[in-house]
Amino acid sequence: GRHPSSTQHLIHHLMTEQEIVWVNSLGLRRPRLNRQDLQRVVLKARAMLAPNHTDRLAQCVSGQPHIIQPRALSWPGSRTARRINQTLLVRKLRPLIEQSDRQPLLWTSLPSAVDVVGKLGERAAIYYCGDDFSALDGVDHTPVMAMEQELADKCDLIITASNTLANKFPSHKTRVLPHGVDTELFGKRKPRAKDLPAGPVAGFYGSLAGWFDQSLFTAVARRLANWTFVLIGPAKTDISMLLAEPNVRWLGAKPHHELPGYCQHWDAGLLPFKRNAQIDACNPLKLREYLAAGSPVITTDFPALDGYRDLIHISNRADVFAAMIEQQYRHSPEFRARERAARKTRVAQESWFQRATDLQHILSTLPA
Repeated sequence: GRHPSSTQHLIHHLMTEQEIVWVNSLGLRRPRLNRQDLQRVVLKARAMLAPNHTDRLAQCVSGQPHIIQPRALSWPGSRTARRINQTLLVRKLRPLIEQSDRQPLLWTSLPSAVDVVGKLGERAAIYYCGDDFSALDGVDHTPVMAMEQELADKCDLIITASNTLANKFPSHKTRVLPHGVDTELFGKRKPRAKDLPAGPVAGFYGSLAGWFDQSLFTAVARRLANWTFVLIGPAKTDISMLLAEPNVRWLGAKPHHELPGYCQHWDAGLLPFKRNAQIDACNPLKLREYLAAGSPVITTDFPALDGYRDLIHISNRADVFAAMIEQQYRHSPEFRARERAARKTRVAQESWFQRATDLQHILSTLPA
């Protein structure tokens, strides 16, 4: 039900050629005794007990993928939990795999799957690393990093979303595959969302988590009192500082397919990130989505901007950040149209279809 991950985008484009068994994610930390975690536990339990699980992505290709809701304990630091999870997962997956006359490829995007590597008769194991788990919010860092090191040692191939992540792993078995973008969804013109305020309006969509620079965003909103600042996404932290500003509107979470109705029509798309290890290693999907939508991008600085810096506006200072936003509204319609076209053109060859094609070439190097 959340926005599709990079793995989902890639696997979606492989489903016409490969049979997929999709195992939903294993936890990376122990649940806490708080309301949010208890709600997640209830949702996970319902999903695990449901007789048949489907979603929008699964229905794109008839019968694909076969989705498994794993019965597993979310406790990365416990050896007992790891042994139990290994037994439960292998027992669940082996009968499905044995139905095929071919050895599978085992792909994992999470270190918590390390204990099934080598237990399913796979011909090769692949670790797809899209995040720096040593700095990611909501992760039990010490046990998860130990599991990641163990996973990296066991896997035959490691694919990372950025060069920063690739530097963590042995070069002889590591490949970089940057994120792509759904050019069809974000490039095709959509009607303006009904709840998007009238301009001038600047917006951000994504999780409102610890890496979102609330202090910067608040300072910018105060400098541009005539602008409306729109936030779209779940609040993973206290955002009362943001909501106290009269020109900030929080619209909550929106389905992924509705996002073009916002970012195609606001006057500036924002990426106000703190500078930390997580952001240094990130390759945010929304950067290319903003560009594919033609939206002007104003952002703080981080490494994944390389290759796009001539198209975007970068500053970590609130006064400069605000000036860059305001400048977008002053340009002539002709200038805006030229810039919009340039942004869309730059990412036109970076579709998820193209990334999946690149992935197929990488996978073809594995033993048959």
